[in-house]
Amino acid sequence: MQKRIFKFISFVSMSAAAAFLGGCSKVSSVKNSNEVVVYAYDSFVGEWGPGAELKKRFEEKTGLALTFVEGEDAVSLLSKAILEKDNPNADILIGLDNNTAKKAIDADILQEYKPENAEKLIPAELEDALGGNWKITPYDYSHFAIIYNTESKIPAPKSLEDLTDSKYQKSLILMDPRTSTPGLGFAAWTVAIFGDNYLDYWKALRPNILAMTPGWSSGWGMFEKGEAPLVISYTTSPAATVEYNGSTTYKALVFDEGHPIQVEGAAILKNAKNPEGAKKFMDFFISDEAQSVLPLTQWMYPANKNVELPESYKIGAATPAKTVSADSEKVSEAVAKIMAQ
Repeated sequence: MQKRIFKFISFVSMSAAAAFLGGCSKVSSVKNSNEVVVYAYDSFVGEWGPGAELKKRFEEKTGLALTFVEGEDAVSLLSKAILEKDNPNADILIGLDNNTAKKAIDADILQEYKPENAEKLIPAELEDALGGNWKITPYDYSHFAIIYNTESKIPAPKSLEDLTDSKYQKSLILMDPRTSTPGLGFAAWTVAIFGDNYLDYWKALRPNILAMTPGWSSGWGMFEKGEAPLVISYTTSPAATVEYNGSTTYKALVFDEGHPIQVEGAAILKNAKNPEGAKKFMDFFISDEAQSVLPLTQWMYPANKNVELPESYKIGAATPAKTVSADSEKVSEAVAKIMAQ
């Protein structure tokens, strides 16, 4: 999930917005069988996200209406979908990932569906990361990383342990792991590296955290404004400033200890009001036509292996030599303890 920022593009009718914010049982008083409703995080439907172009292409291709309902981040949208399990206000949930997939599958809110040509287009290891049963379909991926402003007066950290040094006091922007997938990814990273000692790490890190924002967009926005020189994001994030500004000021720091990967996926909600329309969207979403929109809007690697990457990725995106991971259940337990400190 990536991402520049940030003006809200309203693909959402007033009634749908009210349903999302107020928890009403229906998106609109009469559900249109020609409408597909999608829950998506803010940067996906924001000004710099892929939502507008995907909406245009899908509607032209299928004749169906596509309505995005925006949430701050994917974790909060998952919680909403679980609460609405028996009568969901959306047909599709976008933004599930390898850290939230098990929770979504165990909650029994997803309908299994393998999109057309999925096995030809999507590498098996990406689907395996999301459960391997086509309840969640991958659409993009990237490694988490600390992004560093090279114009900062402080030196770049070389490891997670370095981030606890006093010279980084109030220099790091994180996201809340209870509401944000990058926030959850950072928590998973600390569990993967420090094991049972992760709480000691977080205690040492606390003085150096400037802010823990609800979602990626607000955190990245603070970083872009120069409020702190370090932020959790993705190894692919700096490609955006290369593409739009011709700048290499932002750098993804690669640590020898390894980096966790995020594989993002979309899923049809069980009891969706328009399951056939939802299947058409899923078919479309992994197609070359849709996936080609993602590199310059999501700033992550498209799951479809046929899509060519722009030159800015060769310049700005970093590739870790090592991938690390942590058990999702252990990470869930860790989040509660981290936030209770």
